Amino acid sequence: MCTERVRLGTMVTPLSRRRPWKVARETVTLDHLSHGRLILPVGLGAVTEGGFAKVGEEADRKVRAAMLDEALAVLTGLWSGQPFSYSGQHYQVQEMTFLPPPVQTPRIPIWVIGAWPRMQSIRRALRWDGILPIKMLEDGTFAQMMPADIQGLKALLEDYHLPSPPFDIVLEGETPGGDCARADSIVRPFAQAGVTWWLEDLWTTQETQGGLEGMRRRIQQGPPRVD
Repeated sequence: MCTERVRLGTMVTPLSRRRPWKVARETVTLDHLSHGRLILPVGLGAVTEGGFAKVGEEADRKVRAAMLDEALAVLTGLWSGQPFSYSGQHYQVQEMTFLPPPVQTPRIPIWVIGAWPRMQSIRRALRWDGILPIKMLEDGTFAQMMPADIQGLKALLEDYHLPSPPFDIVLEGETPGGDCARADSIVRPFAQAGVTWWLEDLWTTQETQGGLEGMRRRIQQGPPRVD
């Protein structure tokens, strides 16, 4: 309501525990209220979080991946503003027409979490508008993405000859708001490797730098800049 250029979106929406037709309504509402500034990042979600682990939500990774694919098909079908129906393993939609469609065309941009270098996960993200890469080790645990990993991902994207508009590589991290030189040294290697968006995460800020007020101060300091 108070901004005109800032893009809006969740850090990530785990679609396997959301009803895609409800998400369709919510996202279109936000897209209209913001005059076409919404981005929808999606992923499988972290099963260690209580919203999965303690309420009986689906925890199997392969099942959640299948649910994500189906939910995205339902979501984008409803966004079309045309008569749409769907019959899948996890979701069924009788023919309906959702109106109005999003402001953005051909649709609201979708960023998808991709486990690097797991190709099945990466290919899922390549079907959409951007990837939030997370590094998955052979034992299934996760590690921090490094500039060399981004370079490898960028080279892979170039081999796929993705159509325009440009495909986004989105990275989450933390920079010190009061030290521009240090922030530049953190972000610049990733920008040079091919990252197109940096999402400033506030997990540590929330825990160690004053909670909500610390988060507000960090937001007021503004994003890291690579000049």
